[in-house]
Amino acid sequence: MADEEGGTGTHEALPNGADTTPQIGLISQYVKDLSFENPNAPAVYQWQEQPQIDVQFNIGATPVADDVHEVVLKIDIKAQGANGVAFLAELAYAGLFGMRNVPVEQVQPFLLAEAPRLVFPFARRVLADAIRDGGFPPLLLEPIDFGALYMQQAEAAQAQQGDGETVGHA
Repeated sequence: MADEEGGTGTHEALPNGADTTPQIGLISQYVKDLSFENPNAPAVYQWQEQPQIDVQFNIGATPVADDVHEVVLKIDIKAQGANGVAFLAELAYAGLFGMRNVPVEQVQPFLLAEAPRLVFPFARRVLADAIRDGGFPPLLLEPIDFGALYMQQAEAAQAQQGDGETVGHA
């Protein structure tokens, strides 16, 4: 068997049938950071009105090794009522993704749209359990169309860069 790291480093040296097919795999997923605050316990359990729930999302991607990226889905939740804050929950849920032979123009769309879609159900469960364990009904977040969000942000960034220039569409 040939040593992949040895040799000339040229792709021509690869044997016929070498694997050049794009491949992506989820290596691992994990809670990177989790915080739940119940600042008004035990009085909060006597409040009658439903709190307003504010949910904020942030997605980040960082290369951690050759062909391996960490994607972090950060979700911040604040439940605020007339009497004060019912609870605060913050979660940074991460996934390690291995990527090989992926066209460079497809890397960012995968990392910022598809990867968060894959880890979201697990992050949603972690938050629902944490909120339930805090003495509240579990909060089941609605599914999010990360692809549409990515496209909106990409179009906004393109429009901002264009700043009056005509930009072609692919």
